[in-house]
Amino acid sequence: MKAYLNLFDFSQKVNYKNEVLAGLTVAMTMIPESLSFAILAGFPPLTGLYAAFIMGLITAIFGGRPGLISGGAGATVIVLIALMNSHGLDYVFAAVALAGVFQILVGLFKLGKFIRLVPQPVMYGFVNGLAVVIFMSQLEQFKTGDGWLSGTSLLIMGGLTALTIAIVLIFPKITKAIPPSLAAIVVVFLLVAGFHIDTKTVKDIASVSGGFPPLHIPQVPFTFETLKIIFPYGLIMAAVGLTEGLLTLNLVDEITGTRGNGNREALAQGGANMLNGFFTGMGGCPMIAQTLVNLSAGARARLSGIIASLTILVIILVGAPLIERVPMAALTGVMIMVAIGTFEWSSFRIINKMPRQDIFVGILVALITIVLHNLALAVLIGVIISALVFAWESAKRIRARKYWDDNGVKVYEIFGPLFFGSVAGFLEKFDVAGDPEEVIIDFKDSRVADMSGIEALNKLTERYAKAGKKLHLKHLSNDCVALLKNAGGVIDVNIMEDPEYRVAADGIG
Repeated sequence: MKAYLNLFDFSQKVNYKNEVLAGLTVAMTMIPESLSFAILAGFPPLTGLYAAFIMGLITAIFGGRPGLISGGAGATVIVLIALMNSHGLDYVFAAVALAGVFQILVGLFKLGKFIRLVPQPVMYGFVNGLAVVIFMSQLEQFKTGDGWLSGTSLLIMGGLTALTIAIVLIFPKITKAIPPSLAAIVVVFLLVAGFHIDTKTVKDIASVSGGFPPLHIPQVPFTFETLKIIFPYGLIMAAVGLTEGLLTLNLVDEITGTRGNGNREALAQGGANMLNGFFTGMGGCPMIAQTLVNLSAGARARLSGIIASLTILVIILVGAPLIERVPMAALTGVMIMVAIGTFEWSSFRIINKMPRQDIFVGILVALITIVLHNLALAVLIGVIISALVFAWESAKRIRARKYWDDNGVKVYEIFGPLFFGSVAGFLEKFDVAGDPEEVIIDFKDSRVADMSGIEALNKLTERYAKAGKKLHLKHLSNDCVALLKNAGGVIDVNIMEDPEYRVAADGIG
């Protein structure tokens, strides 16, 4: 509870001008992105704005650190596209709420550190696949119900999109006081309105007119079959959101020279996503771009995030007619730049330095994301393959150096972990028939990692016992000894006392 006693950080000196201006700026950059991602996923645009409001407000108040901005982020939305296409919007809301439950559990049990188990090649593949999906989806805006735009309509759409991209690229060289994406949208909006240019607008896609986020229990069967459908999406969305969140949190820590609380951030994210699921929001996570905009505007407290989310709510309540007139070409241009910025271009620079299996995993995850639009499946397959590759590589590293000590005892000095992947190679190292009456296995440079390792030692012990020979273990680490003790009567091995190195001396059996 101590983490929540200082909820609003009243002890911190707050620059109210910076906080308010930063909050307004963040809101203006978050609105087009939230709208674009909602439209990209096939959701009603309001689900994106509701997510921006709910995620922003809850995490600003309860989150792991001041200055961090959350909203309807593309990384988590992409996870849900396949579910939306196969089962519809209510299943999406159910999956978002379930993702919130997972994130709350991670925070409660302080499991945030295990998010690091997602390998870097999987992250590269996920991010690059996400960037390609975002880019390719923008081509849909150049289509009508009858096919591709043509003639004047195509020229106008292409020209306005190109103008948006050009402004996003050039505007930071003029001033950094206004976010370039916001400036681009405003310029294109005024150009279309001033010259009465006939082009597709947000209203042509769907209405964003609405009120306060309504309470909506997802209309799905409360059955085990439903849980099987939404479980993988909720789990991957939770993992992706926490990964993005913890990466963003670490970035803010570095910029501000302060330290955030990852488990508290997981709790706040989880609570916000649960509310999203029951108040028709598409869910989300911390957003790196908006967080950097917030910090560059001088915000260092929680107030800017609160201002940003409340500004979005006001726009939903009274500003919808204006938002509906925003040209889709402007949002398309902004999203193309988001895709370019999302792509990990550095992965090309280091690809020749990466192991072949990592390159394969990264490309596979990206291809599954692009072809199937199923990030849940892509990340799951990537993690499984990475784990199997790691197990295979670790299994190949098991080896033994053999020698006789001064007492005529044969010593097997083991190198590498003893686990399910390496037990076969481990057992092949021993010559039971040709060994002397006493044999020592020295684990100074090895460890028993799992039950398969225990069983391998059990088999080896039985083989030496049948030959009338005695087997000793030496230099076992404390966790290995504990694992052997937990095996109870499964194994009967003498653990040698080694006073010089103070290893465990209790026998088993």
